[in-house]
Amino acid sequence: AAARRLAAESAARPFDLERGPLLRASLVRLGDDESLLLFAMHHVVGDGWSTGVLVREVSALYRAFARGEPSPLPELPVQYGDYAVWQRSWLTDEVLEGELAFWREAMAGAPPLLELPLDRPRPPVPDPRGARVALHVPAEVGEGVRELCRAEAATPFMVLLAAWQLLLARYSGDEDVVVGTPVAGRTRTELEGLIGLFVNTLPLRADLAGRPSFRELLRRSRRATLAAFAHQDLPFERLVDELGVERSLAHAPLFQALFVFEGAAQEAPLLGEVRVEAWDGGGEGAKFDLALEATDADGRLTGALAYRTALFHAATAERAAAHFAALLAAAVAAPGASAWELPLLGRAEREALVSGWNDTALRHAEAGSVHALFEAQAARTPDAVALVAGSERVTYAELDRRASSLAVRLRGLGVGPEVRVGVCTERAPEMVVAVLAALKAGGAYLPLDPAYPPERLRFLVEDAEARVVLTTAALRGRVPGAVERVLVEEAAPHGADGASHPALPESLAYVVHTSGSTGTPKGVMVEHRALANLLLGTRALFGFGPGDVVPSLASHAFDIWGFEVLGPLLAGATVRLVPAERVTDPAALAEEAAHATALHAVPALMRQVAASGPPAEGLRWVFTGGDTVPPELPGELRERFPGAEVAVLYGPTEGTVVASAYRVPAGEPATGHPIGSPLPNVRLYVCDRGMEPAPLGVPGELLIGGAGVARGYLGRPDLTAEKFVPDPFSGADGPGARLYRTGDRVRRRADGVLEFLGRTDAQVKVRGFRIEPGEVEAALAAHPSVREAVVAAREDAPGARRLVAYVT
Repeated sequence: AAARRLAAESAARPFDLERGPLLRASLVRLGDDESLLLFAMHHVVGDGWSTGVLVREVSALYRAFARGEPSPLPELPVQYGDYAVWQRSWLTDEVLEGELAFWREAMAGAPPLLELPLDRPRPPVPDPRGARVALHVPAEVGEGVRELCRAEAATPFMVLLAAWQLLLARYSGDEDVVVGTPVAGRTRTELEGLIGLFVNTLPLRADLAGRPSFRELLRRSRRATLAAFAHQDLPFERLVDELGVERSLAHAPLFQALFVFEGAAQEAPLLGEVRVEAWDGGGEGAKFDLALEATDADGRLTGALAYRTALFHAATAERAAAHFAALLAAAVAAPGASAWELPLLGRAEREALVSGWNDTALRHAEAGSVHALFEAQAARTPDAVALVAGSERVTYAELDRRASSLAVRLRGLGVGPEVRVGVCTERAPEMVVAVLAALKAGGAYLPLDPAYPPERLRFLVEDAEARVVLTTAALRGRVPGAVERVLVEEAAPHGADGASHPALPESLAYVVHTSGSTGTPKGVMVEHRALANLLLGTRALFGFGPGDVVPSLASHAFDIWGFEVLGPLLAGATVRLVPAERVTDPAALAEEAAHATALHAVPALMRQVAASGPPAEGLRWVFTGGDTVPPELPGELRERFPGAEVAVLYGPTEGTVVASAYRVPAGEPATGHPIGSPLPNVRLYVCDRGMEPAPLGVPGELLIGGAGVARGYLGRPDLTAEKFVPDPFSGADGPGARLYRTGDRVRRRADGVLEFLGRTDAQVKVRGFRIEPGEVEAALAAHPSVREAVVAAREDAPGARRLVAYVT
């Protein structure tokens, strides 16, 4: 232990570059017949090759001096100073410009930073501490490497480099990857016996665009390697300066990953009769984030993966070494396969990612259509209050009867399976009556927010081919087009019951339009089985039941309305329908929270709730989602509502409202954007470009499978085929099972929790929307996540006739 401490201290002690010495030697006595010889050399006077020269010369001198003989070392033909003078005089004018021209073209547009999946935030100044894990390459894989070399006129260096670049591309998701590699720089025989800094570092750039096979990637790597080695004389420091690379103390310029390849291992030194062996107890350093060190000796490929301990856990490095070995084995076994689709996971790891974290099967005690489930709840608690709107209270029995009465009228108008029924009402009991009536009639509801501009309402009705629109007398004129308008008031509170249509699980329940990432509204079709699974799954997960009071803040044009309203109604809870003007009033929101046991709001709204009024002591659950949740918000909510559990909800419309939930642990530090684990009967996969499961911690696209997957886009078979793809992972759903490609970039943490990172299609996306005069209040209700910005803009320019908001 003392020797290790002395060695670490010797390695860490700074050098004085003005006075020297730049080589330190220490002898540590371990016992009567065992000693430890330590050399510490600054890189400015020596490189890896120099170490071998140093050891050989010390060995020769020791043997000679032990016998009383003079130095056997011959005079050097040149000194390092001679080489430095020659290099400076040679690397000028045309030679220099030729080297620079090559590297400018080779590195044009190269990414400045390799976005590796780090376990810890990158410190502002690199931490030099490092460690390494062994790399295991089976003998048959090594032979496969040599066979591929013979077939492609390549070298083991090129094959291993291509595999390393591919692994880094798979980890980062980038098609453009730059890896550094050291070159000895001793291009003349006179330099081979010198101790000095001859080594140079070359950036080797990999092009993985166009989904190449590994064989094609190897050919690209071969061409890039040969060209780089032909222009290796330009010092790396000069290259960085000439390229005008933006320098950062946080990471190395041009590349942050290294590839080191050694041929035959150096022979152990001989010190006369003294037996010598290498010692690795002096601690590790790491000059780069990751470094793959490979050796080809005695027909065997061996090596290690070095890493910075400030960035990566040991378990992550061990997985990376195993992934490289698996990827290399797959590449040499099938070099014609797509490089992005080559497997890099072991069987156990793949099983955990595909099945282990997706073990969400839950058999619901109830089954059937959404309206049948509501009818069953109404029969259990007929006198319980289902809806509260101002001073109006509606019981479960009354709500059921009114919806049934209106459903009879709809069936008389031809409403049945797959028929879309528009619902254009204010936030009042009539809205819930209309939705349930459309379902009871066997149709599907189409939410139409009366705050929308007439042209958008017309588009939604025409796109969905709605035959009938349910509305109120006050809003009858808002509904455009030649459609049958039915007033919800015509459903008498005590009208005759009407038998519901026995909808099938695959029957359409609703169509909701979303612009998503394309900017073009598209109707998402959700079936009863998907909606019922959401409502029953969240009821089981969060324990909703009689006695719960849930305010509904969202417009019914947003699919989260189903979670806020239909979910509690299937559990026997009471829903408070909050008018749009109260949603924009922080004091009113705080008052609503004070009467609630569960509350959901988008992050901007929830922050206002937390900042206004006294804590709501009756809250059991606080939910937020629908937008990126600021890292600090869950902690603020826990502190504000200490008696409530806080959960972050995530889910695109195509995944039926909510696909995952994250219960925020007490005292968790505010970092990242965790979105949790899949809901019951929902499966979530993180896949790379090749649709292969991404390893733990590695970013990829999130795909949703299981019961939450929507049917597709209304009237858009091309887009449906693009975004809803066959499920290759699970046979539980039978033939035809599909996955929805969210376009969201996520990664799975070591504890299985998913973390949202952004979008796969763009790191920054800007969307603009225009708010016409007289429609500002409607915009506030429709876009609550930008409410603060809109309000601020109105205050800054109260006389503006038009307000344009940009959302990133």
